Amino acid sequence: MDAKQFKTNIKCANCVAAVTPFLNEAVGENAWQVDLQSPNRVLTVDTATSDAAVTQAIEKAGYKAEPLS
Repeated sequence: MDAKQFKTNIKCANCVAAVTPFLNEAVGENAWQVDLQSPNRVLTVDTATSDAAVTQAIEKAGYKAEPLS
C-alpha cells in the first residue's frame, strides 16, 4: 500500500498534539506522522483512508491539509 502525503499548516509539537486525537480517530494510532522539518510540514498517512477523511480530521482540529501530487 502506498502512503498518502498532505501539505499542512501544522508547525510544532503542540500542533501535532492538537491534531492527534482527530487523526487517531480517522486513520488509526501509529498510522500517520508529520515531518516538522519539511517546509511543507508533510503529513504522511499509511492507511487506505480517503483524502477527504484526512483533510476533514485536520480541519476539525483547526488546521489545513491538502493532498500532495
